[in-house]
Amino acid sequence: MANQTSKTLRNQMMYQVFVRNFSEEGTFAQVQARLDDIKALGTDIVWLMPIHPIGKAKRKGTLGSPYAISDYRAINPEFGTLDDFKSLVAAIHDRDMKCIIDVVYNHTAPDSVLRNEHPKWFFHKPDGSFGNRVGDWSDIIDLDYSNKELWRYQIDTLKMWAEIVDGFRCDVAPLIPIAFWEQARQEVEQVRPGAIWLSESVEPNFILYLRSQGMTALSDSEIYRAFDLSYDYDCYDAFKAVLCGTGSLQAYADAVNRQEYTYPDNYVKLRFLENHDQTRARFFLPDVKLLKNWTAFMFFQKGMPLVYAGQERGVSHLPSLFDKDTVPWNGAETVDLSDYIAGLAAIKRDGIFTDSTYQVKAIGDSVLTATHEKNDKKAVGVFPVKDCTAFVPVGLPDGVYTNLIDDTQIEVFRGGIQCFGKAIILIRNS
Repeated sequence: MANQTSKTLRNQMMYQVFVRNFSEEGTFAQVQARLDDIKALGTDIVWLMPIHPIGKAKRKGTLGSPYAISDYRAINPEFGTLDDFKSLVAAIHDRDMKCIIDVVYNHTAPDSVLRNEHPKWFFHKPDGSFGNRVGDWSDIIDLDYSNKELWRYQIDTLKMWAEIVDGFRCDVAPLIPIAFWEQARQEVEQVRPGAIWLSESVEPNFILYLRSQGMTALSDSEIYRAFDLSYDYDCYDAFKAVLCGTGSLQAYADAVNRQEYTYPDNYVKLRFLENHDQTRARFFLPDVKLLKNWTAFMFFQKGMPLVYAGQERGVSHLPSLFDKDTVPWNGAETVDLSDYIAGLAAIKRDGIFTDSTYQVKAIGDSVLTATHEKNDKKAVGVFPVKDCTAFVPVGLPDGVYTNLIDDTQIEVFRGGIQCFGKAIILIRNS
């Protein structure tokens, strides 16, 4: 496991940016111009989706996926120059935030530099042609990590970028041998001590499918040997089933609770309602009150919350990965959740969220409750997932407490509270 992973990552927030669609201009400079807004949300880490040139062969859409990379060691000229990128990272650092970039090491574009210069480093189909092992990824070709020369090139590339940035989000990391990631982490540490490593771990059914095809498919438990954070995909299907009305709230609570005894004591999950691959939360939750309740639950959970650019405006449209599709920052549907998110990020700083015993409970099909406990300190969250009024047991001594979300007074009587459809977070210090 990544023994040096700090539990204080659980007190931090990550903000995800797709440079192309963040602004009309789609440049590093325009992201830099908005850094004060990003910082004001409570952001600690800015994750930039791939910054490298995109291949031209077999492109999807008009501009191609940023995950079909042609050169790992270059900058996408559509975004700006290397100096523009360094300026952006320096500005992020000036605001006491860190910057991580996307690493897409399972595959490249079919016309990539590596394909042309080192064709033996790639997976080949029985007929000898280049290809990929996952059917719908038609715009890429897979690398073959049985070749140790590839390891050297890839790790040297990481070390090059680690001179500038603070860590990496690693695309479909479970498809690459864990020994590679362990070596990469060890070597990068010499260049960037304390570098942050986030794995896009994958859904359980995808792991089973990949293994059935004879492919490498690492579990989250294996991923934590090299990574600080992993995605929340081990319970995402249960979460989405609740939103779609096809699954029970109890099944989702059970899935979250399993993490507490499955993973190492210092595990950090990236908690999200949406990302560039998944439907926007507002699409599922047009009721702003329920959207805010789920957002509060995301921040309350053990782990690091992720905000995908546009989420703070309640945007329901998921930008295309393949075309110019600017986030509609001021569209008719938007609602400003920036202050709400900033308030939750401030609550997240409390030490109870750093190191605790964590448990989630479902109250029927209408309310989630969650608790963090450490010694005599306890944080309790109540999160209605339907517009309802309910008496909710909270396991706190009777008395009057402050709801940290909106500073209203909440009475605990006979061990419970009256919930009127809004999220509540209470902390008892002793």
